Amino acid sequence: MFSIIVPVYNEEENIPELCRRLTSVMEALCAVATGSPDRYEVILVDDGSRDQTWPLIEEFHRKDKRIKGVSFSRNFGHHIAITAGLDHAKGQTIVLMDGDLQDRPEEIPGLWQRLQEGYDLIYGIRKVKKDTIAKRLNSFLFWWFLNRFSGVAIPRDQTLLRIFDRKILEVLTSMRERSRFIHGMMAWTGFRIALHEVEHAPRARGVSKYNMIKLFRLAFNAITSFSTFPLRLATYLGLMSSGVGFFYALYFVYKKIFMDIPVPGFASTIVAVMVMGGVQLLMLGIIGEYLGRVYQEVQARPIYVLKEQLLD
Repeated sequence: MFSIIVPVYNEEENIPELCRRLTSVMEALCAVATGSPDRYEVILVDDGSRDQTWPLIEEFHRKDKRIKGVSFSRNFGHHIAITAGLDHAKGQTIVLMDGDLQDRPEEIPGLWQRLQEGYDLIYGIRKVKKDTIAKRLNSFLFWWFLNRFSGVAIPRDQTLLRIFDRKILEVLTSMRERSRFIHGMMAWTGFRIALHEVEHAPRARGVSKYNMIKLFRLAFNAITSFSTFPLRLATYLGLMSSGVGFFYALYFVYKKIFMDIPVPGFASTIVAVMVMGGVQLLMLGIIGEYLGRVYQEVQARPIYVLKEQLLD
């Protein structure tokens, strides 16, 4: 009945407690929901870890066949790892969560209760963030840019922890673009959603895999995946620079004709060339980003490559 998908990357310190707590929570939930404690699967997706994450997944799978795993040949990225879990999920109800235990497994029954109210997707929303000030600032900027420019309404302060119906899973698995932003893809589907406040635990072990640069790349990826605003930006910047240049020219004509003030040409020319050159290079870069995505789609390479899988 349940598939719990957990992308992990270098999380050897958290795997034992994660499996222990997930097993305890899901056995109790399945006993209540279905009368059997075994109607669930936990799919751990190893995103090319370089530590002992995969050997630990193998060990837990040998002990408990409800704990399953797939391993990438290299690091493909967080959202690609989520995609692999979705591709292999068999449950009617899907749960997503991170493997660092900041998403608490104990919140899953509360999310499931909300799902029974007739919604299709329940987002876990942080009550209070247990992050550093720097990470909270990065997160604030990320969500501001995303909701301002992406073209889809995405709830702020959401965790990866969420629960949804299989019909959403089927839509997501039919979307095979290579530049993936799962949060935006879910919002794009348009199903009935609800928000559910959850406790956000501090990271007890290991380090966060997202820094400011990675969050910026993720935000830019999300914006270019769901909006053509960056391309329209070329038009806006062109109109603005043309207007500034026109009034700037009128200003110099006025100084020359009516005030008989010589107009120095070198400084104004250098400034104009540098500003316009910068705008042109920026827009060429944005156009190149969209063109590169078209090139990747035309290549039609697989989204990810599996090295091993434990699904039996």
